[in-house]
Amino acid sequence: MFTDTLSATLQGINALMVHVETDISNGMPMFNIVGSPGSEIREAKDRVRSALKNNGIKIPTARITVNLSPGDLRKDSTSFDLPITIGMLTAMEYIPGKNTEGILFLGEIGLNGEIRAVRGVLPVIMAAAKAGIKECIVPLDNAPEGAVVPDMTVRGAQDLKSVIEYLLTFDDSILPRVNADPDMLFEENSSFIPDFGDVRGQERAKRAAVISAAGFHSLLMTGPPGTGKSMIARRIPGLLPPLTLSESLELTSIYSVAGKMPKGRSLICNRTFQAPHHTITGRALVGGGPVPMPGIISLAHRSVLFLDELPEFGRDAIESLRQPLEEKSIHINRIKYSVEYPADFILICAMNPCPCGYYPDRNRCRCSENEISRYLGKISGPILDRIDLCTELRAVELGEIKGDKKGTGSEQMREMVARARSMQKERFKGTKYRFNADLKADDLGEICRLGKKEDELMENLYRKLELSARSYHRILRVARTIADIEESADISCAHLLEAASYRPDLEYFR
Repeated sequence: MFTDTLSATLQGINALMVHVETDISNGMPMFNIVGSPGSEIREAKDRVRSALKNNGIKIPTARITVNLSPGDLRKDSTSFDLPITIGMLTAMEYIPGKNTEGILFLGEIGLNGEIRAVRGVLPVIMAAAKAGIKECIVPLDNAPEGAVVPDMTVRGAQDLKSVIEYLLTFDDSILPRVNADPDMLFEENSSFIPDFGDVRGQERAKRAAVISAAGFHSLLMTGPPGTGKSMIARRIPGLLPPLTLSESLELTSIYSVAGKMPKGRSLICNRTFQAPHHTITGRALVGGGPVPMPGIISLAHRSVLFLDELPEFGRDAIESLRQPLEEKSIHINRIKYSVEYPADFILICAMNPCPCGYYPDRNRCRCSENEISRYLGKISGPILDRIDLCTELRAVELGEIKGDKKGTGSEQMREMVARARSMQKERFKGTKYRFNADLKADDLGEICRLGKKEDELMENLYRKLELSARSYHRILRVARTIADIEESADISCAHLLEAASYRPDLEYFR
């Protein structure tokens, strides 16, 4: 008997519908799975066979063929265990075939029939909703994640026995519908972020942090150890506007595909802070592997990626940031297919001026000129050219440390960011842009229009600073953000000069 069961496979953070076709016929006893299955799926026949046996169901001595259609699309996931099992049960007429129509199945099965969590449930259920499917049966641990999709009935199953009983009786008490209210989840999952008021001094660096958060600009902080670089970086997520529901769903999809969803959580409701160790490889940073998985930069999507001690990272890892900083996405190609992962993040970097950290204070610095040159030379010109803001932190005075007066706090800084974000939201309404940092060169002339004096100033800066075209455009973007913070419709000379003051000094790195 032939049956057709619905499931899905992942391609990046998108999902494609898959028909699990099962046929049981007379012939030499065997169990074949075809349709470009990966090794995880080829092993499914042993898990399915044992799960059915341990639940008192005897598999007939017959020729069993399972086809995963479309056959030219490679599939790698243990999530096909449950649909293959249901397909066999319907082909065996243990479950009426009409009872599984219009239901999508997803889940790994243990040898005892336990249904275990899998990756990528949220993007699968979102794709199923677009395809018109109204009901999904997924592992119980994944059910809260999928329940946030509107107009979809999601049922969480703990074992194979409960799924069979539900399909025979359609008794809601066996597999109750799992509900989740996204608005309530946002309220329940607010997280604590330390206040900028705890950072003593460093007002210029705080100003750079505000500009960075307001326009989604990348930021490089240099200075000796103990000046507050890491403290500032860890507080920047608290300045960013809250995630919208669409952003939250997109970020949650990435975490789901990567298998990084916190247990019991339905949504990633807050902007994240990713701070990998400098020993990380380029592949772990951008993603990859035999089955391409999201890397750290994709987990920092719509959020903050912090690289502390930037020159200590491998050259390959640093250079791998070029494409995502420019294109806001990562493309991973394989022979038979390619995937694309979002990577629109704020890059925040921190570094010492030399290996020991105290240059140019020759009373404390013990590094030779060659050591300093080699250390700074790890940061290439093309990477620096993609960093919008660069600021230097000095050692904090004792009076600032001992004093009771705190500096600018997060609340005041958030107000500045909110003003700028409000102007950008109105300006970019109906366009592909969200923040000033997203602006492409073709649209800068219209959105960052300059007056006569401002245009002359930029011409002088271009010649005297020997700017590249990318650096010239970067100053315009940053100046537009500074003007937005001050709620100014026009970019003034003061805005341009401040933006130019944050330009990385390329001579310093040579």
